[in-house]
Amino acid sequence: MANTIKVVVSGAAGRMGEAVVEAVEAADDMELVAKADPALDVALADSLEGADVCVDFSTPETALDNVKACLDAGVNVVVGTTGWDLEAGKAAAETSDANLFFAPNFAIGAVLMMVVSKTIAEHMPEAEIVELHHDQKKDAPSGTAKRTAELIDAAGGNVHEIHSIRLPGLVAHQEVVFGGEGQTLTIRHDSIDRRSFMPGVLLAVRRVGGLSNSYTEGLESLL
Repeated sequence: MANTIKVVVSGAAGRMGEAVVEAVEAADDMELVAKADPALDVALADSLEGADVCVDFSTPETALDNVKACLDAGVNVVVGTTGWDLEAGKAAAETSDANLFFAPNFAIGAVLMMVVSKTIAEHMPEAEIVELHHDQKKDAPSGTAKRTAELIDAAGGNVHEIHSIRLPGLVAHQEVVFGGEGQTLTIRHDSIDRRSFMPGVLLAVRRVGGLSNSYTEGLESLL
């Protein structure tokens, strides 16, 4: 296929990485060219030749180096890893011919939750966030919770606190609770399977190369 997107998955041995590999392999317009991960003894820097896009679901400690390696090689990057130095990533993207796309959450429902939270905050500004994730998640609060708080703040709202819960049995869940005189409004999103993130990941893979900005944040910018 002439327009096939050649994809490298960074962090391919992790649970999200495995899901991305499966989704890319099932997509008619994509070709998986490499699975990079220290656990597989495959370095990302050795896997970028011929790639169009790298999808990174690695760790907060390695994500920035991975992003820089991709950008230096002229490979567009879609990053779902959270808790890393975004500002340094933006600076690297500004000097590269490739694009960097970052989203704290790729689930369509979670993105809608964030967008709706911004709208609600214009009318009920006082809020708290409860985010719940599996016990292997390395950062707290989650990138989704921090992004939600940023959107609420931009709308003139006030997030009093973000509560983080890490327990086995969870995948990715978030509640935003708004309070006003005599009433509360709660919205909640639950990802009960990592496949919920894959339509958003594939959308970003398809769109990242055509973005007009070197750095783009949030799946809502693609919807």
